[in-house]
Amino acid sequence: VKGSTWFQNGKHSTGGVCGAVIGVSDIDAVLPLYKMAIGFETIVYDETGQFDDLHENHQFRRLLLRKKQRDEGAFSRLFGHIDIELIQALDRQPQKIYSDRYWGDPGFIHICFDVTNMELLKEKCEGLGYVFTVDSASTFDMGEAAGRFSYIEDPDGTLIEFVQAHKLPILKKLGWYINLKKRKHQKPLPDWMLKTMSFNRVTD
Repeated sequence: VKGSTWFQNGKHSTGGVCGAVIGVSDIDAVLPLYKMAIGFETIVYDETGQFDDLHENHQFRRLLLRKKQRDEGAFSRLFGHIDIELIQALDRQPQKIYSDRYWGDPGFIHICFDVTNMELLKEKCEGLGYVFTVDSASTFDMGEAAGRFSYIEDPDGTLIEFVQAHKLPILKKLGWYINLKKRKHQKPLPDWMLKTMSFNRVTD
């Protein structure tokens, strides 16, 4: 899936991640989580059949959800819109790739969403039956950064992480950090400030 929103044009052929593909056993069962709780309100397509790009001689249902870019949240302009494609195998029982594995194992990765109101999100998730399995509750200090983080599991046991940033480095070399807890609004950070964060890039 190609992205259509860009924070700035660069010399690279790719501009970052604009979404993810998640395998599920029942799209209809997990759809309320993404639409009602996380806010993916737009269905771009909902298709069933065999697909050349999957290189599989099986029947699938594919549904692409989109969360449009809005100027809500400190990093909203940087992230742009977000796409989640849900894929369901219709004619077989697929193997869970993380079966008998644990968080932290090499190659074990999960999806993480940046959020602006963790308490409201918690209420929405619990109302749909998704209780936070982990919740730092307050600020979790990670040295150069700090925030509140939580986890839920979808009906297939896929981990989904939520992070509400409280402190982040803008320009570490100068000791310049921003305390997001002191901001009384959800307007995006100025573009020039977001661009300075590129100087924190690890190059080696």
